[in-house]
Amino acid sequence: MQIAVLTFDGFNELDSFIASTILNRLRPLGWNAWITSPDDEVTSMNGVTIRRQRPLEFAEEADAVLIGSGIRTRDVARDGALLARLRLDPERQLIGAQCSGTLLLAKLGLIGDLPACTDLTTKPWVIEAGVNVIDAPFVAHGNVATAGGCLSSHYLAAWMIARGGSVEQAREAIHYVAPVGEKDVYVERAMAVVDPYVDAK
Repeated sequence: MQIAVLTFDGFNELDSFIASTILNRLRPLGWNAWITSPDDEVTSMNGVTIRRQRPLEFAEEADAVLIGSGIRTRDVARDGALLARLRLDPERQLIGAQCSGTLLLAKLGLIGDLPACTDLTTKPWVIEAGVNVIDAPFVAHGNVATAGGCLSSHYLAAWMIARGGSVEQAREAIHYVAPVGEKDVYVERAMAVVDPYVDAK
């Protein structure tokens, strides 16, 4: 499973790094989550500059795509040339978006009026894009999932692992990253959120 973690300038570190770290727990099984960006370097909302691992066009060939959020997502959403480079296929790919990443899914026509999740700051813009925003941390429709809130990254990762691998692999990955002394609680909570959407082929 090759996964593009779309990371734009002004990105939220929690979105890109938490999800990619959890997904890469399955690297021994051939999974790879790659920081995927339009430029060689991107700088986070807090001034952390990183080098991309894959160019933006990698998203088209990846088995799965995660779209993180950031303080410049609205600029990305207005950039028609940039959006045209994002050719995603929900028939073939698992696609997830977090917070303002949901706005990009809306602009790409991958949500329509289906219920979706986003963060509270982005909510008005996503509603303006015609999306029915619900007050929930995670929801999925077939191969497309959305999550709301910086710490909802592990829901997207767990869903993607459960869909692309197995529920047991998802449980193991969440167990590894969960706080000591609270591991069982974290696993049960995360899986309770994503389980209803795992069998939605």
